[in-house]
Order: sequence, then structure tokens, then C-alpha cells
Amino acid sequence: MIEFTAASIAAITHGRLAATTDPELAVALHLTVTDSREATPGSLYVAKRGEAADGHDFIPAAFAAGAVLALAERETSSDDGGPFPAVLVEDAVLAMGALAAEAVRRIRAAGDLTVLAITGSAGKTTTKDLLAGILSPLGPTVAPRGSYNGEVGVPLTVFSASLDTRYLIIEMGATKVGQIEYLASLVKPDIGVVLGVGSAHAGEFGGVENIAQAKGELVAALDPATGTAVLNYDDARVRAMAGRTTARTVFFGNAEAGGPAVVQAENATTNAAGHPEFVLRFAGTGEAFPVTSGLLGLHHMPNLLAAAAAAQLAGAPAEHIAASLNSLKAASRWRMERMERADGVTVINDAYNANPESMRGALRTLAELGSIANRRTWAVLGEMLELGDDSVLEHDAVGRVAVRLNISRLVVVGQAARAMHVGAVMEGSWGDESVFVADADAAYELLARELVPGDIVLVKSSNGAGLRFLGDRIALPETGPDSTTGERTMTR
Repeated sequence: MIEFTAASIAAITHGRLAATTDPELAVALHLTVTDSREATPGSLYVAKRGEAADGHDFIPAAFAAGAVLALAERETSSDDGGPFPAVLVEDAVLAMGALAAEAVRRIRAAGDLTVLAITGSAGKTTTKDLLAGILSPLGPTVAPRGSYNGEVGVPLTVFSASLDTRYLIIEMGATKVGQIEYLASLVKPDIGVVLGVGSAHAGEFGGVENIAQAKGELVAALDPATGTAVLNYDDARVRAMAGRTTARTVFFGNAEAGGPAVVQAENATTNAAGHPEFVLRFAGTGEAFPVTSGLLGLHHMPNLLAAAAAAQLAGAPAEHIAASLNSLKAASRWRMERMERADGVTVINDAYNANPESMRGALRTLAELGSIANRRTWAVLGEMLELGDDSVLEHDAVGRVAVRLNISRLVVVGQAARAMHVGAVMEGSWGDESVFVADADAAYELLARELVPGDIVLVKSSNGAGLRFLGDRIALPETGPDSTTGERTMTR
């Protein structure tokens, strides 16, 4: 547990104390919340401004739930006119970052800390979960909850660490150039992992090259004397990032592709259940181990290799890494999450994130599963967000890929994704092989009527399209998702 007093928070953030705030009031960082509904006794409540709401409006609710101090941009008062205890700052989110940077500094001063940061257009959360699974048995390990990977999520992850934390795993996302540079400045990674450069957020970035520029900020931020870049050799844009640092650089990749990768996959394939099988080779030591991953789909190979390479750099023995990868399964929800219904229908809910590359990977996995077991396949696909001017073309291309892979049925959900259906029809789909429906309710009604035992259903879209909740409804027809939490709740 790391504690700061109100006075020290004000000093770190260049803020000031609201009237009547006790300078010696101490708060534990791990009790920091940005949602008043999550406040508990002793909480530090961060009143940040959002697109739809202003956190200052919820300061009374946070204190009613037990918060003892607010990090705020203006003074607020209770019904009796007294100001709530607060540290007043110019920007609450930037103040969170300053607190996170100081927390990391204190943890480093207290003991042996390794900070591992992960970025890439896809696979960050899966790689984070794998790394946490490998490193946790070796020492106190902290990793992000869910996909905490931005200006708010990274500090919240740091706040959950304590002075004895041995491994701090940080996931870094971005929607514009400069964000990853900022996040790296807070935690100063020892190991920086770049998985790949895809077209996710291409609209916001203004093109794939700008995405590569942004992801490479992690590499550029590494300390030349102590940092190590871990790069995907099989991705040309990532491989080129080696030129952005004088820090040590190591690669991971497919052995068949050649190259100087220190961690390699040999003879990678999938088994009858769709799980990757390969030989994990550590080129530096010559050690090699057979691995059967609990993840679903060959497109997870970069995630598996990246986790292995980063873990080895962090001090994990090769044999332990291989044994861990053999035992680990998907740990976060809605990422190739496989669920078996009592009637024999298989549902793969991969609707937390989507871009053209991950869509194709998931569709290939679906096709392989259907082919191996001679089962009918359904792809229920929604919008891929933030693709910019290429959005229609990219959606059209995904529909065509579904046809080329001989997916039995394609269900396209939502007007923004309709180009997938058009692309499938133009590629040669006929009859009811491809269907367009207006929304998730219509998709559910169609599937409820037509699914039969043995069918395999893939549900995939960007997070904002909300199809992950449709996936839950399909997997557990007697339940429905709570629209706020996404957890399954009875609907009787």
C-alpha cells in the first residue's frame, strides 16, 4: 500500500488545498476511483471531466459512499455550505499522471522493480494477461484491470501497486500521436513490447504510418542504458522501430520467416479444438519446448511469443515460461471467449475490439474449427470503429473474406457495418448465406430461430458496437446482459 497525505498530493500535482482540508489527511492510492459508484470508505475520488458527464457533479455521491478526499479542478460544497476536502488542480487527469510517476519512483526506491509496457494495434490485453500469468508465481505482480491503457487507466494500474511490487505490467493504448510518449514518461519502462501495427484507429490517426509513429514512441522512450525493446520481427513496421532507439533490442517471430528472433515459434499450427500448438525455441540458450496454448486461434502467436520474450528478459526461466504458456487460458472477457451451450452450440465471443486484421484472424479460426469438425459456422459481425476514410472498403473486404473462407452464414449487424454484407454478396454469396439486420435484437431473434446443435457462432465487433452483450445473450439464452456492467443477470 502506498499512502500520500493531502499536502504531499498538492505538492506533487502543483495543486492547492481547498479550505478546511486537513494537510495531514492520508489516503491510500489503491483506493483511488474515478467513478463515484466505486467509492468506498477512505477513497480518493478523482473528479475528471468526461465527454458526457462532469465528475464534479458526483463529488457529493462519492463522499456519501466513503470518499475522504477529492482531486478536483474546482471547489465544491456540501448541502450545509462547507467545502468538500480536496486538492485543487488545473487538470485532474494530468494530476493523476503526476501521482503515478511519483508512485513508480517510490516503488523503485524501495526495492527491485521491473516495469513492462505493451503496445500494439491488437493483442495488448491478451499479452498482458499472459505476462501476468507467467510472472505472478515469481514475485508480486500488478497488471491492468480489463483494458486500462490510457491517461486514466495507466495511473489506476500504478495505484494498485505497493512498495513490494516486483513486476508492474502496463498496457498502453493511443488514439493520437504523443499519448504513448506521455504514458511512458510516467512509468519509465524497463521493457517495451510492440506487438504489431494495424489499421485500428486509422481514422483518428490519419493513416497507418501515423499509427506506427505513435506505437514507436514506446521504443523511443526507453532508457538507452537500461531499457530493452521487444519487437515483432514478422511485422515490417515494428521491425523498423529498432532504428528509433539505442537501447538493447530483441525480436520475436516465426522461425520459418527467418531473422534474428531470440524467441521463435516452430511448426505452428492449431489442434482440433482451435488451440495453437508449436515448439517454443529460445535462440539464445538453444532450449526448446512443445507448447499447446489455451488460447483460441493462430492469430495469438505474436501475443504468446511476445509474452515469452518479455518474461525471459524479466528473469523468468525458459522452462517456467513454457509450462506457464501450456496452462494459461484467456483471462479477460470477450476476447475469443469460448462458451459451450447445453444444446451443443459453441459461441466464441470476441467482441471487445475489432479491426481488419483481427477480423480476418478470428474468421480464419472460425473456418478452421468448422472444417476440422464438419460443423456449420456463423459469423455475426458488427462495425469496426475509427477506420476513417477507408471504413467502407475495409468492411467490404471483411465480407469478402468471410465468403472466401466458406463461412456458412454471415450475419451483419448495424447500418455502419452494412458494407460487409454488400461485399459478401458481390464476392459470390447467394440466398440467405449473408444477411443484414438492423440491430442486435434482430440478430438475436434470427439466431434464436435458426441455430441448431453443433453450430459454431463467432460474434465480433468493436467495443463501441456493443455486440459483446449479444454474444452473452446467445451463449446463455436464459440470461441477459446488464447494460452498465456487462455482467450476466437473470431476466425471468
